[in-house]
Amino acid sequence: MRIYTRTGDDGSTGLVGDARIQKSDLRIAAIGEVDELNAAIGLARHAASGYELENELAQIQNQLFDVGAELASPDGQRYQVRNLEARHVEQLERSIDAMDSELSRLKNFILPGGGELAGRLHLARSICRRAERTTYALSEKASIRDVILIYLNRLSDWLFTAARTANRLEGVEDIIWTSEGT
Repeated sequence: MRIYTRTGDDGSTGLVGDARIQKSDLRIAAIGEVDELNAAIGLARHAASGYELENELAQIQNQLFDVGAELASPDGQRYQVRNLEARHVEQLERSIDAMDSELSRLKNFILPGGGELAGRLHLARSICRRAERTTYALSEKASIRDVILIYLNRLSDWLFTAARTANRLEGVEDIIWTSEGT
């Protein structure tokens, strides 16, 4: 099978099934941002080698692929891979709680960064927030299951907590925000 099909040369792209839409469609923006998030998590996953976070990031990548497949399905024709479910949101919440129990209490805003892994996770978090905003905008025009929207929201919380955890594991302090910029 060739990687190129030439079918998108006219500015359209295919959804699951035979439906085609313009590449400028909000649905394609949401799919692309979830894909970008998955790539950023893949980069973070590489830096997480040897930490338990690596396994969790692998699970999240697979779950995001399911999200993308569902977003690529026209309304009423949900692609049947493994559907994201409430238990996946609950899994993120349990993981957040477990990581948070090992962290110092957050009393200040922190800046993205610290160690390399934390920086990559913070970048993934910001991409996740963008994917979430775009998917919410899409939900105003198309049928998007609530669990997808909730999952993206919780995932950004997980990525924030994972970044703080990465700093803890690497013995790096979180960077405290100061209004003076010092």
